[in-house]
Amino acid sequence: MKLEGEGELLRIFVGESDRWEGRPLFEAIVRRAREHGLAGATVLRGLEGFGAHSRIHTAKILRLSEDLPIVIEIVDLRERIQAFLPLLDEMVQEGLITLEKVRIIAYRHEPRRAGGEPDATV
Repeated sequence: MKLEGEGELLRIFVGESDRWEGRPLFEAIVRRAREHGLAGATVLRGLEGFGAHSRIHTAKILRLSEDLPIVIEIVDLRERIQAFLPLLDEMVQEGLITLEKVRIIAYRHEPRRAGGEPDATV
């Protein structure tokens, strides 16, 4: 797949302890993004932050370290991101979802052969 040009960056801010159907919410979002054929997703774990409730979540305090801020970033073409938003609305009960226009400079990968090695003929 090759992806270039105008796209959107979808950012989802949730807590590490947030759940969806028994699994961590961030994992569920990544799995669902993959199922819907989005270009990719990255999960970032924050060291410290606060949200709507103004409670500080930090890795410095042991008892709160299990609910650190999590950011999921997904970049793809606008229409593909827009089609994914209703699923997020269902999944994210508490958190923040943002969109930014981005210019995709390069997104490429080598097709894989049956054994998992890059296909040298492409």
